[in-house]
Amino acid sequence: MPLILLVEDDVAVSGALSRALTDAGHVVRPVGNAGSALRVIATDPPDLVILDLGLPDMDGLDVLRMLRGISNAPVIVATARRSERDIIRLLDAGADDYVTKPFSSAQMSARINAVLRRGQGTPGPATPPTGVTVGALHVNPQQRFASIDGRPLQLTKKEFDLLSYLAQRAGRVVSRRELLTEVWQRPDSSGEDQTIDVHVSWLRRKLGESATAPRYVRTFRGVGVMLVDPERPPA
Repeated sequence: MPLILLVEDDVAVSGALSRALTDAGHVVRPVGNAGSALRVIATDPPDLVILDLGLPDMDGLDVLRMLRGISNAPVIVATARRSERDIIRLLDAGADDYVTKPFSSAQMSARINAVLRRGQGTPGPATPPTGVTVGALHVNPQQRFASIDGRPLQLTKKEFDLLSYLAQRAGRVVSRRELLTEVWQRPDSSGEDQTIDVHVSWLRRKLGESATAPRYVRTFRGVGVMLVDPERPPA
């Protein structure tokens, strides 16, 4: 059974969520502060982390960044912050998913299952060991490495997942629903277009382009996203 590290300082919330997740078949290890969480992650790595941002000893966003420096375990952030700016910062810092408070234990359990399924990987088109090359862009899904013009790209986990998925389907428009299902593992989500738009925007910035001057990433309003070779644009 997967081990879940629950980082939550509210004893009542921690106890209730721990019981619900245990009943759902998970092994839960609750801690109440950032210091304890980082020690556990370094010595007894969990399969997944639920991270509350309102911790007594450190801001949760700083904890997330420190956690990403020592672990690749998926992280679901529990937050009362709802602004686009805050959500972008969380995703860019390495969060795999987030839930906004208040939330039900059933919702959290569903998010956990989706993130864990994503981590197991899903069947896809065969990719040669050398990866995929589109123009001057090179993506190696196995090594989780990407470069452009020979320069390594510094991508977050989700940015790489998005780029890799598009690169393996270069020249084809990938619908938003497909991206939500395959990259975000949210097949039943609605109103999540903002999540895709945010990541496309950040990915474009790192590729050295913009929505007004696209090169590799083309968006088709109301349809989806396509990765193209800028030297061979679609007809």
